Amino acid sequence: MKQVSFWFDPVSPYAYLAFERLPQVLEGLSYNVAYRPVLFAGLLQHWGQKGPAEIEPKRVWTYRDVAWRAHEQGTRLDLPASHPFNPLALLRLALACAPAGGQPNRYVVEKLFHHVWQGGADANDAQRLAALRAELQPQRDPDDSAVKAELRENTEAAVELGIFGVPTVVCDGLVAWGTDALPLLSQQIRGDPWFDGPEWRAASEPRPGVSRR
Repeated sequence: MKQVSFWFDPVSPYAYLAFERLPQVLEGLSYNVAYRPVLFAGLLQHWGQKGPAEIEPKRVWTYRDVAWRAHEQGTRLDLPASHPFNPLALLRLALACAPAGGQPNRYVVEKLFHHVWQGGADANDAQRLAALRAELQPQRDPDDSAVKAELRENTEAAVELGIFGVPTVVCDGLVAWGTDALPLLSQQIRGDPWFDGPEWRAASEPRPGVSRR
């Protein structure tokens, strides 16, 4: 059975689109998916990056791009009333729906993504958050210090794996970032021999280059 880790933050429309497409990518395989909430802003801070919505031309392109991708794959996507937003309440709710040290199941993650990306409302509206919490009935208090610590630990674990963005899917040692990487992921975990060849190995070899640091 393939062990797959899906690292996500509901603030990312690309993570939402990848989440919806993942069962298709893994179709025909025996697999188990661990859904790992991670603070995207924490990854950006660690690696010294800006999010796509923080650069104005990139923000415009991002929203158009995800609208097209959603149309192409047949997934409903409505931009939320405010974006980007602080996703901490949703991330902590996700973890609180699992026992201590555990991860949320697909049902919970789907509810979070639909809360953000379907309907076009404010993801952090207090009444909507309260209604979502009542529906999911978390096992633990999302505001508990242990839940907050688990989110920090997830983010730190992601950094240790070299994860720099969401969505990232990890399986069999492959760290695949972005919706564009899903076909690559599918072929690699299905045993495509190309991944044992020289081109794949050579692509990751260090090369001298100009540094702006």
